[in-house]
Amino acid sequence: MAAKKNKKSKKQRRPRRQFTDEFRADVVRLCQSDGESISEISRRLDLTESAVRGWVEKAEQESLDGGDTPLLTTSEKEELQRLRREVKTLKMEREILNKAATFFARESQ
Repeated sequence: MAAKKNKKSKKQRRPRRQFTDEFRADVVRLCQSDGESISEISRRLDLTESAVRGWVEKAEQESLDGGDTPLLTTSEKEELQRLRREVKTLKMEREILNKAATFFARESQ
């Protein structure tokens, strides 16, 4: 007779979960600031240790590569981009005004 497969002994896989960039950044902050280990934080938040370790390693690599600060949330990244565009525009406007002021100062002499 064929042996019955014991379904209870085989560990069931949980469905793949999706996490936001903000959540990942918060978990990375926890790992880098707290006195807890990655495995303790993973257990406490019901996450796999390999996923958390990967997030931390990616954040550390991005900071070494000189990319955007990896701990920024999506909204913070969008705001940073908006502010950089605004600074660029303001610098151009200031340059134009300085040139105009120089031009009119020469004209009045």
